[in-house]
Amino acid sequence: MKKYIYILIAVITITSCKTEVKKRVGKLQIVTTTTMITDMVKNVGGDVVQVKGLMGSGVDPHLYKASAGDVSRLSNADVIIYSGLHLEGKLEDIFEKLRKQQKKTIAVSDAIDKKGLIGSEYFASNYDPHIWFHIGYWKEATQFVIDELKKLDPKNAESFETNGQAYIARLEALATEIALTIETLPKEKRILVTAHDAFNYFGKLHNFEVVGLQGLSTATEAGVQDVQKLATFIIEKKVKAVFVESSVPKRTIEALQASVKASGHEVVIGGTLYSDALGNAGTVEGTYIGMYKYNVQTIVDALK
Repeated sequence: MKKYIYILIAVITITSCKTEVKKRVGKLQIVTTTTMITDMVKNVGGDVVQVKGLMGSGVDPHLYKASAGDVSRLSNADVIIYSGLHLEGKLEDIFEKLRKQQKKTIAVSDAIDKKGLIGSEYFASNYDPHIWFHIGYWKEATQFVIDELKKLDPKNAESFETNGQAYIARLEALATEIALTIETLPKEKRILVTAHDAFNYFGKLHNFEVVGLQGLSTATEAGVQDVQKLATFIIEKKVKAVFVESSVPKRTIEALQASVKASGHEVVIGGTLYSDALGNAGTVEGTYIGMYKYNVQTIVDALK
């Protein structure tokens, strides 16, 4: 608690020293939160911006707390681009302090019409924040970022537009490829059981029944009754495989597998999916497009 108070004090101290907005010199300095957003902004911004991501591979944004170094990076940025919908719940107070100091912040989820969002009566924001698993929504978020960067840095507007449209074209190609891969999996086998409810937009887009052992936020722990209930569902539906997630401890899924086995049935762990973070930087899975392809191939291979 004391550490958190010190961080908030640091925000106030750093930002209050900036009594006036100085004219920017050099590249637009952008700080991003999740790896998905960092990848997208780098694709749009190209070499005319400087992008620094706070979170790395395997980091859970639901539980992420800012360090003193993060506060400094956020305070010195020209713009902060984050997901929103309470995904980065433990950073919200810091964002609010920075906004009061006239720091420009952009929530990519603002691009999505709320009518298209998945609601939840159990989650604080009332909406599922995992919008990147709907490729169509991610295209909208990309266009939103393009438009916002053009306003912030007009002299590089043409570059943002060119880079952004090229990236959107790649997302459209991804959507076509993914649809063809999923078509090879019979509809009755399209049941996705994962560690937490990160894949509801994926299910909405690709007609999967999606069940998460934990809720929309990993801050919600799964209890014994949750495990037993889901084990019964797996047995009744004859689900062949369940999946762990790279940013969530696998112990809950292992407990689920053990519960199914205790009832005289078998379910395998079909692999590790990337949910709230991409793979390691420099790998194929370290990009949004590579992550999505990997996840779908892993799901389809395990459930066939």
